[in-house]
Amino acid sequence: MTEAQPVIRQVSSRIVYSNPWMTVREDAIERPDGSPGLYGYVVRPDFVLIVPEEDDGFHIVEEYRYPIGRRSWSFPQGGAEADNHEDEARRELVEETGLRAERLRYLGHMDSAHGMTDQGLHVYVATGLTKGEPQREHTEQDMRQRWVHHTEFEQMILDGAVSDSSSVAAYLLWRLRRA
Repeated sequence: MTEAQPVIRQVSSRIVYSNPWMTVREDAIERPDGSPGLYGYVVRPDFVLIVPEEDDGFHIVEEYRYPIGRRSWSFPQGGAEADNHEDEARRELVEETGLRAERLRYLGHMDSAHGMTDQGLHVYVATGLTKGEPQREHTEQDMRQRWVHHTEFEQMILDGAVSDSSSVAAYLLWRLRRA
């Protein structure tokens, strides 16, 4: 990861909107040449994404996503309350799929949408899976799950059935770290 001094200076910052899930900030800024500007962005806590790997494939979930107005397949992900990201990943996996992982392997951290939010995601691979009943939240009542072979998952990406950028990026990270 590249660490550098900020090239844009924050002059002031204000909260434009806030609810229990996110805050929208608007910052007055100064660019390196001294020119002023305005930057709006969403502040959200990081989340976890779990790649539940089994038999050369994955367990994935599908649910209706209100902002895009359609159902979408993805890896289990979210922000369950926990003391650390690994516990959060274990809890989120059980909530959405009912699966319990014997092993979790950390793949890395990624920025979710670095041009519009400070939110990041922590990616884990879950293996040694034991089936159980999902413990979904009320908002996940329409969620479905299934197992797919990794080649089918790739085709789902190409076909647009998996369009969640976090899941696509996590899959690439899984492929790169698999060797």
